[in-house]
Amino acid sequence: MKRAAAKGMLLPCLLVIAITSHAQKNFSFDQLFRNGETNVVKQLPVVKGWADDTHYLLTQKEADGKMATYMVDVKTGQSVPYPNVETSQLNPSVNIQGGINISFSPDKKWAAYTKKDNNLYVFNVAGGKETAITTDGSATILNGYASWVYYEEILGRASRYKAFWWSEDSKRICFMRFDDSQVPVFPIYVADGQHGYLENTRYPKAGDKNPEVKIGIATVNTGETIWADFNAGDDQYFGTPAWSPDGQLWVQWMNRKQNNLKVYNIDLTNGSKKEVYDEKQETWIDLDETERITFLSAGKGYIIKSDRDGWDNLYYYDNNGQLKNPVTSGNFWSTSIIKVDEKAGLIYFKSRKENSARFDLYKVGFNGKGLTRLSFGEFSHDMVSISPKGSYFITTYSNLNTPPATALCDAKGKLIREIANSKGSDFGLYNLPKSELKYVSSADGQFQLPVLITYPINFDPTKKYPVLISIYGGPNAGTVYDRWRPTVSPAQWWAQEGLIQVSFDNRSSGHFGKKGLNYIFRQLGKYEIEDYMACGRWLKKQPWVDSNKLCITGGSFGGYMTCMALTYGADVFPYGIANSSVTDWQFYDTHYTERFMNRPQDNPEGYKLTSVLSYANKYKGLLRIVHGTSDDNVHMQNSIVLMNKLQDLKKHFECMVYPGERHSIMGLKGVHNRYEAYKFYYQYLLEKPMPSVFWAPDSQRGF
Repeated sequence: MKRAAAKGMLLPCLLVIAITSHAQKNFSFDQLFRNGETNVVKQLPVVKGWADDTHYLLTQKEADGKMATYMVDVKTGQSVPYPNVETSQLNPSVNIQGGINISFSPDKKWAAYTKKDNNLYVFNVAGGKETAITTDGSATILNGYASWVYYEEILGRASRYKAFWWSEDSKRICFMRFDDSQVPVFPIYVADGQHGYLENTRYPKAGDKNPEVKIGIATVNTGETIWADFNAGDDQYFGTPAWSPDGQLWVQWMNRKQNNLKVYNIDLTNGSKKEVYDEKQETWIDLDETERITFLSAGKGYIIKSDRDGWDNLYYYDNNGQLKNPVTSGNFWSTSIIKVDEKAGLIYFKSRKENSARFDLYKVGFNGKGLTRLSFGEFSHDMVSISPKGSYFITTYSNLNTPPATALCDAKGKLIREIANSKGSDFGLYNLPKSELKYVSSADGQFQLPVLITYPINFDPTKKYPVLISIYGGPNAGTVYDRWRPTVSPAQWWAQEGLIQVSFDNRSSGHFGKKGLNYIFRQLGKYEIEDYMACGRWLKKQPWVDSNKLCITGGSFGGYMTCMALTYGADVFPYGIANSSVTDWQFYDTHYTERFMNRPQDNPEGYKLTSVLSYANKYKGLLRIVHGTSDDNVHMQNSIVLMNKLQDLKKHFECMVYPGERHSIMGLKGVHNRYEAYKFYYQYLLEKPMPSVFWAPDSQRGF
């Protein structure tokens, strides 16, 4: 979204949004915290895909509570029952003892998996025979099971540590072999039992040695493995491999500095490699991009997604790695290909462009011509499904003040009919808070920063209200979107209690493309907190804000931002709750940290500049520090060193430690953590007692 356009997108002014209706009622505690019935919004049916070009599949909950799928005619809207699962989609029934990440081959004749011995195995379904693909697995040699830093930062948590991939012809498996022997061990103390014990994790912190990785290609029926021609000892990373439609294996490679991405085609017979793509940037390239390569039919080339021009654009390449032409150009972001129609030469994709806080659906020719926005209105179209021939599409859309609806459109984007609306029978009976987007100039005048404000019920602009600010702040991880937010949530409760609730995004959030992101290179946190301070100063100037009662809160990177807000930004933010926070980037992992900061030995001033500890002497408000003792992602070490520094400086702060909890504090500990935060809001922002009903034994749901 262009900055000039942003200013013209403001919603009605505050005086207009003041709520005057007295016929509506507030939600009860039971409704919000004990799953009480509200009937304000209802669950939308799920679009499961298409049976053919004129019939879509819809799954919804029946009166008896069971889920049922229907096939619906696009022309008449009539529906008939449709089987939920086709027999051909079912996996064989096999008994594999100790198998981890059991994955069946496309032809269902084989299963691949790892075991606790860290070896990769295959199982012949018909013969019932297990074969070990590798035999050298150990505590430090992991075959097909990801080393921690790959799981967390490259392959992703959804992988569940799985690091092997079937070929489409079911004949081969590509897998990663990790050697963790030189990766430093980080000990986590677990206070279970009389003596407790140490949980040791191979965790490379910024500047440390990474795991050495080899790429193996195993032929299933022989058990033979060919190794791709890479030197495992090199300082490098590998992204998720991909099998092309014609059975080729493509591997993404990146240097340790993470500013050079290469894609290689690997010869399956001898492991030799041929370069098919090479990209360099001055700052960094994201290796964990899940939609970088979209293959066309065999021999017809591929589509690359890249932000090398400052935005998320698409490029058409031939099979030899030669650029044929750019497909898109302009300020697209979060681009995701929905469908490729090779016969028509069209690409359908979803992206943020017209408004950086909304998603739209577009189509464009392979040749880059005919770009057309297909989605309608001032809504965020967050879920889209396109018919096989592109004659129709279904979209689920909303905005801040319009609950989600699902609609059927034709190929030109014309609305045919509304399929479903989430408005419940009691939608108009309750007080719902009004929300709007504002834009605030950054201190250097370079960006119009998006600010999302949710006003209290019965908002009176002549009064002053405390403000609760929820943030994250990490690179390309914005939180301000023009989409509906759930009604049965803490936001509803705090709106009824009289809190203004705010979220804002900094220049690295994705709203401003790679241009905004590049500012943070080698100084991760500096511009982000300064942008937040600009938003905080703007808030404090508003006549309806109690400038002494701003509380900022977040977790993980949001916890880091909160700690920076109470130190670096101490003149702006008086209160904060920091959960599971990074406090100094030398304590976080190699791949994430060095992507933005380079190694500590290469950027010592940058690490000092962005450490919370460097600004602890400025702290003067009230910070609540929260951490789980068994956090294996952001180690509690981060909070301990900050507490140590604040103690030495004779600074008052609050602290809550959760024994045995990981990065996300869950279960009963999670309920306690949330309610302790609520108590903080009542004490310091609302200045009234927290209702005792929160602490009742049967009030353990929370959010």
